[in-house]
Amino acid sequence: MALISLRSVSKTYTKGREQVDVLSDIDLDINERDFVALMGPSGSGKTTMLNLIGGLDHPTYGEVVVGDSSLNSLSSRELSRWRAQNIGFVFQFYNLLPVLTAQRNVELPLLLTKLKGRERKKNAATALDIVGLADRAKHKPAELSGGQQQRVAIARAIVADPQILVCDEPTGDLDRNTAEEVLQLLETLNQKHNKTIVMVTHDPKAAEHAKTTVFLDKGKLSSTSDPEQSELVNG
Repeated sequence: MALISLRSVSKTYTKGREQVDVLSDIDLDINERDFVALMGPSGSGKTTMLNLIGGLDHPTYGEVVVGDSSLNSLSSRELSRWRAQNIGFVFQFYNLLPVLTAQRNVELPLLLTKLKGRERKKNAATALDIVGLADRAKHKPAELSGGQQQRVAIARAIVADPQILVCDEPTGDLDRNTAEEVLQLLETLNQKHNKTIVMVTHDPKAAEHAKTTVFLDKGKLSSTSDPEQSELVNG
C-alpha cells in the first residue's frame, strides 16, 4: 500500500510575466519502507517534488497524500505540526547551527514538542548513538568533519522518530568514501529502523543504494533508466 501518493500533480511558478512549469501531471506512489532515489537533469523538478512530499510547498494542481493526510487541505499551522511529527529533513550543506554542540543541534526539532529537557536530551543522545556519534555529542560543527556533520544532521532528522526522511543531495558535499558511509547509514535507517526515504541525487552510485529509482525529465516522469544517460545528470 502506498504511503505517499501524488495524483495529477503540477507545479507552476510565475517569473515576471512568464509562467514556468516545473512539474507536469505527475502520478507517483511510494510504498512504506521504500528507499527511493529521485534523479534527473538540473531543472527537472526533483527538489520541487521533494518539497511537495515534505509539505514545504503546495502543488498548483493535483493532490499530495501522505498516509491519511491530504497535504492540500492542511493550513500552514497544521502543516508545520504535521511536518514535525512525520518528516525528517536532510540537506546537502547540513544546516547546523555553528554555536551549538552536536547534542543541542539534534535537540532542536524537539523544542516543538511537549518533551521536557531531560527527555529531549535522552532522545538526542539516542539519535547520536544510532548514527555512531555518541562520543561527539559535545563537539561543535567546526570540530567535526563533513561526514560527521552530515551524521549529526541525520540524527537531527530522526530524533523525533518521523516515518519519512526526505534527503536533498545528502552526499553532494562529501568525498566518495565519506559519501559511502552516509549512504550505508541511510540504508540502515531504511532496513533496520523502517524509515521510508526519498532522496534527490545526481550521483548514479548513490542511487545504487536505493531500492527504487525514479527519473524526472522536464517536469515529467521518465521511464529511462539507462546508466549512460545518468552520466548526463548534473543535479
